[in-house]
Amino acid sequence: MRSDRSRYRGGDTRFSQWLRRRPRSGTGVADSGASAAVDRADLLLAAAAAGFPLAQAAHPYGYGCSCDRIGCPTPGRHPVSFAWQTQASTDAEQVTRWLNAQPQANFITATGINHDVLDVPAEAGRSALDRLESEDVEVGPVAETGEGAQSRVLFFTATRGTPDDEDEWWPCELDCHPETMDEHPGLRWHCRGSYVLVPPAEFPSGGSVSWLRGPERSLPDPLTLLEALTDACARYADHDAEHESAVWPLHR
Repeated sequence: MRSDRSRYRGGDTRFSQWLRRRPRSGTGVADSGASAAVDRADLLLAAAAAGFPLAQAAHPYGYGCSCDRIGCPTPGRHPVSFAWQTQASTDAEQVTRWLNAQPQANFITATGINHDVLDVPAEAGRSALDRLESEDVEVGPVAETGEGAQSRVLFFTATRGTPDDEDEWWPCELDCHPETMDEHPGLRWHCRGSYVLVPPAEFPSGGSVSWLRGPERSLPDPLTLLEALTDACARYADHDAEHESAVWPLHR
């Protein structure tokens, strides 16, 4: 029997197969499109079943965004409604209605309600994931978003954003705001007031969001992952600084 790790890396599960499926020209285009739509719905309903509150987000429209904002700074990456925090739902019927109304929509999950997300650069995230699993640390759902240098790895964890004492809230805005996250290249902790895209989201650039470890996994305490993630981010930052210092004299 294959390990959980190999199932998701092996590319033979419903989660990884979805992103490889694309309608082909000629016979079977309609069937392929219908199959992809079913798989897409399955992915989103699996996230809702795992307790991730979902809300509709914008989607790619040509080379831009489906929203009506001219020059949208985050095309395909933001909720469609300012009320996304109250609209976010785990109800399968509601998610299905949203899908029927807008089949192309991306979806976000509101953090700090049922879960938080630790968000790190992809290179650091993959390194930390290997370390955690080699040390037999329980890792929950993990997704990868974006492409190239902008790729990120998202570690879904239990939330620490709803304490009994309301004065102990730590809103995400203290670290970064969802629309200004590019200014925070290291570790981001998405808690109350934030969101992340969930698979199978796509970007106008061609990038996408996909599961590395599926949403059916139990959510770990974020503190059990934090040391590995911060160590990996520190190494990533040191490597990035060394690379910049090496090329800088060439531009003097």
